[in-house]
Amino acid sequence: MTGALQADLPIYDVRRPVLRLRPAKAWRHFQNLMKDKENTEEVFHIFESLPWRNLRPSAERFLRSARGQALRMREPNLPAILDDHAALRQMPAGSLAHAYCDFMEREGLTAQGLVEEFDRFAKHHVQFQDQFRWYLNRMRDVHDMLHVLTGYGRDALGESCVLAFTYSQQPSPAHLFIGYMAGLNIRRQVRSDAPVLKAVTEGKRLGKACPRLCEQSITELLPLPLEEVRRKLNITPAMHYREAHRTWAEMGVDPYDLLGKKLQKAA
Repeated sequence: MTGALQADLPIYDVRRPVLRLRPAKAWRHFQNLMKDKENTEEVFHIFESLPWRNLRPSAERFLRSARGQALRMREPNLPAILDDHAALRQMPAGSLAHAYCDFMEREGLTAQGLVEEFDRFAKHHVQFQDQFRWYLNRMRDVHDMLHVLTGYGRDALGESCVLAFTYSQQPSPAHLFIGYMAGLNIRRQVRSDAPVLKAVTEGKRLGKACPRLCEQSITELLPLPLEEVRRKLNITPAMHYREAHRTWAEMGVDPYDLLGKKLQKAA
């Protein structure tokens, strides 16, 4: 976002609409999401329907600080940094940078891809040119970094746990709504002793111990050893998530294919 470097941008454009809680709309979009879990646009609709009430004061507090302004100048466009894997691979082996590249390449993801999905959702929205927009973008752009730092995979439970973790960083009710509703859906799909809801609750607790990632200097963290970054951010292992995966493994259930659809197609 090159506009973030313009010194005359207001911190917050007061013409921005004030989002209100719309639980019925959130429920409708969640039902759509359950029909097609790859439709990220439904997630954006849910977040719009269940907004973080104190987002504006929290963002303004950071943006009015010297640290916030320094970070805005140093990292104006996080996806451009994160998608430059050639540069990231020049950093030390075992670093967060390498772990991030490994994860994104294995999953076939790019940071810009999430931006494009959001842009498709927001194409009919008015785009406000303020510093608040930079802050909103960073909250979105650190999502996959959280997967790497926490060890949560992109399986259904892993995504639920990341959302619960993120709730404690960016307390939009949408995080917990999707996280717990998806957890209940997992329990309904696969009857077992796997601690699914405990794993989601644990994610919320782990997120509370970690400073808000979108307000950290990602360029300073990337060259550091992954375990050092985790210690620095107080991120500890997700034990209930691991236990759920162990339980499913003993049952012969693939956590990335809870309904066995891949096996059905292969047959």
